[in-house]
Amino acid sequence: MDIVILSHLQRGPVHGYELKRNVSATTSYSLHNNTLYPALRRFEEAGAVTKTAEVQEGRPPRHVYALTDLGREMLHDLLADLPAELAADEPEFLTRLGQFEHLTPAERHGVLDARAAALRTQAVHLRALGERTARSPRDHRWGELVVAELGERIERELAWIARLAERADEPGRPADEQVDGA
Repeated sequence: MDIVILSHLQRGPVHGYELKRNVSATTSYSLHNNTLYPALRRFEEAGAVTKTAEVQEGRPPRHVYALTDLGREMLHDLLADLPAELAADEPEFLTRLGQFEHLTPAERHGVLDARAAALRTQAVHLRALGERTARSPRDHRWGELVVAELGERIERELAWIARLAERADEPGRPADEQVDGA
């Protein structure tokens, strides 16, 4: 969730409620206050985010959060690194992939390689599971169907990652084209 929060803040200063709304609109994930505000507080303490009070007539001040240069660096580092323990997590991978324009070709390849390695590990596990299931004296037809489907999904994603790797050296779009949502 850190990547998602920081990436929304890079679009410009925003108050907490608007940030929650923007995250929900782009991810279909309902960001709760007990996730958002501790993260913003942590980012503020790290110097990645600033918080300013915006005066409102007849109401308490509203806090507006903005990404700092350190926050941009932090976001970049999070995007460029897909640790092995997170590489099997599809949302972690897709979050980074969706922002490849912010990464160098070498960083893109690193993320793709980490995901492919995690998928190959899963494929080995599924093959072993499929073999055990096939040798079992019990009837595991439904289990066999699940294992087969998961194996096919992994093979499709590995093929997709290979196609993405062919494009990973392409330059990202200029910043002005990214803003308009194109």
